Amino acid sequence: MTTTLLRGRTLSFRRWPDSADDHAAYAYEEDGAVLMRDGKIAAVGGYAQVAAQAGSNVQLIDHRPHLILPGFIDAHVHVPQMQIIAAYGAELLEWLNKYTFPEETKFIDAQHGRRIARLFLDEVVRQGTTTVAAYCSVHKQSAEAFFAESHDRNMLNIAGKVMMDRNAPDGVLDTPQASYDDTKALIAEWHGKGRQHYAITPRFAITSTPEQMEMAGQLAKEHPGLHIQTHLSENHAEIAFTQELYPWSRDYTDIYDHYGLLGQRTLLGHCIHLGERESDAISEHGSIAVFCPTSNLFLGSGLFDYQRYRRREKPLRIATATDVGGGTSYSMLRTMDEAYKVIALNGEKLNPLASYWQLTRGNAEALSISDKVGTLDVGTDADIVVLDSRATPGMRLRMERCGTLAEELFLLQTMGDDRAVVEVYVAGVPAKSVMDKTA
Repeated sequence: MTTTLLRGRTLSFRRWPDSADDHAAYAYEEDGAVLMRDGKIAAVGGYAQVAAQAGSNVQLIDHRPHLILPGFIDAHVHVPQMQIIAAYGAELLEWLNKYTFPEETKFIDAQHGRRIARLFLDEVVRQGTTTVAAYCSVHKQSAEAFFAESHDRNMLNIAGKVMMDRNAPDGVLDTPQASYDDTKALIAEWHGKGRQHYAITPRFAITSTPEQMEMAGQLAKEHPGLHIQTHLSENHAEIAFTQELYPWSRDYTDIYDHYGLLGQRTLLGHCIHLGERESDAISEHGSIAVFCPTSNLFLGSGLFDYQRYRRREKPLRIATATDVGGGTSYSMLRTMDEAYKVIALNGEKLNPLASYWQLTRGNAEALSISDKVGTLDVGTDADIVVLDSRATPGMRLRMERCGTLAEELFLLQTMGDDRAVVEVYVAGVPAKSVMDKTA
């Protein structure tokens, strides 16, 4: 039995924080501890209390004065796009055709897919992220490579091969039947293997024929517990083209609804330009709008109206994500920094506590995995990140004037990046320091 005791300042959220002074929304211990046993959190609280439960045969790791939080969760990433991040000068549809689709044709090579999956998971762990919802390429071997790397690391990840049979080069197209057969085979092989979760993944309505959308809907009926992930209303040209392809639909959202693809585990990437009817439909189905701020800004797609979506009469469930490679960073700290700016441009503010609720418990609740990750609750998986608020000279100087936890968190969000990530634990096992030694 492997037992490890982490000592430091522990922080975990109970619910959405209404303000920076909403202390009841979170549990914080100035001298705290997390006891990890066989990949699970066995105890959490004040150090003296938890140490007394730990017994004598325990490894103590002292992370003081750093912050110990649940590992970050990224709700929308494109693994095959690592080598086109920072590709210049295009909006969504041109960007897909110029950069993305040609890059994804390379993933017919299983070894290339395995290399990129390995490097991708190295990178997100380095940034403090312990769970992602990932798009692989259209190739079955791309998803196999991702799941194999994820399983080897004992990570909890959600992923699927994209389904796409039109409006893209031949090298990234399948057929309705092939997409169904490949997805069925991948579900049988990987869903529930260790900590792996499969997501049915029609890329978006533009790249799927009605016949393939029907296949995706059939998969959803046959596997009602699975996640579904796709894209929705990211760009005005995308919306117009989609309406041309499905002229019978009331709007873009209606297409996914028609094929039975909306539900409580449906992750809808971007959702920037939603009509009120669409927002109502998404809310009624309990589907999730995934906010990708760095991507939305980089591609010039628009401003996600986070606070309005959250407060409307029929509110939307919201997750946040890096997107990569339409995004500009693998870091969820950088993501929430840009989210703050997008929300500010919409005339609102996001308090620092809410940011950290979102990228831990909030994203876990949106992905329906908060019983496993996203908190420091006893019995959950020991996926943990340790953060240093004084990681750089500029941060150390600013910390001299930080008097509250909320101010410190905002500093980490605004100035922090991978340098602020001291250690990452995946199912109780240190991952970042081990990875750094072998790099």
